[in-house]
Amino acid sequence: MFEPGHLHISRTALQASDFSYNIHIRYEVCENPVEGKSMHFVMEGDVGGNTFQEEFELPRDMAFNFAHDANRIALKHGLPPAVTLPLAMHKDYDLMFEDVRHKLHAESGDPVKPEHLT
Repeated sequence: MFEPGHLHISRTALQASDFSYNIHIRYEVCENPVEGKSMHFVMEGDVGGNTFQEEFELPRDMAFNFAHDANRIALKHGLPPAVTLPLAMHKDYDLMFEDVRHKLHAESGDPVKPEHLT
């Protein structure tokens, strides 16, 4: 479920051998003293019954790569490696992507700093 500034994704285990998660990703624009305008993310919930909360920040030119960071955090907190968060295949992901773009006043084709690609 998506609303501007918040994405909630969940999956319920249907069998004992299945896997579940319930994750909220909240985000807002922030001003980083080094990078300038950035996006601050708070990711919290549970993965397979393991509760967690983590925060991360991405500079303006990398903020659209949030799904990578969200999946890395979910894996760290117990998401099986064979399972990935459905962000890239989820209609709410598209809405979040557009909301991040809108909040950062970004346009398709804006340059990425080469030092952010390492």
